[in-house]
Amino acid sequence: MAANTDDGALFLVKKFGGIVLIFFGIICIAVGLEYRSNGFSPELTSAGIVALACGMALLVAKIIRRNTG
Repeated sequence: MAANTDDGALFLVKKFGGIVLIFFGIICIAVGLEYRSNGFSPELTSAGIVALACGMALLVAKIIRRNTG
């Protein structure tokens, strides 16, 4: 399903990508903070935080772009 904008047809890439990044960010944070099995993983936790922030930024950018004009 395509949404027509000034830039042409967009296939909800920002919205889907944002949701996927948020999902993987939450999973990475949860696995990185799991301390019983393999210990605290700061690399995985920080990667999850970055993915979560990028996903949220994509969704916010989509909403801001939709509401301007």
